[in-house]
Amino acid sequence: MTIPIGASFIALQVRDLAASATFYKDVFGFAAADRSPPGAVVFTTEPIALALREPLLPLPENGPLGTGMVLWVACEDANALHGLIVERGGTVLSPPSDGPFGRFFVGSDPDGYAITFHTTRSSR
Repeated sequence: MTIPIGASFIALQVRDLAASATFYKDVFGFAAADRSPPGAVVFTTEPIALALREPLLPLPENGPLGTGMVLWVACEDANALHGLIVERGGTVLSPPSDGPFGRFFVGSDPDGYAITFHTTRSSR
């Protein structure tokens, strides 16, 4: 019998790929990979690649996307990244606090995806 091993690639479907890619680079601070497949922007995240992509099926025109999905992204310093995102005009849904995986906060992207950024254990 075979069983799932774990996540190996994460792609968020977005309403406006160019606008979302710019936001993820300029506000959240992600770096885009040198190459991405058509209709997608892949970021140089580790150990699991994160991408934005054009939708496979039509998305709702209004309201947040990803309701019920929780995506945690490790960073070196959640407090410092929180400050940068606020300085860059990003939306913060919950301020930095301590949680089960260390210091974290939740930011929101243009489509309403809630992204939880947390200080990675190796950086504490």
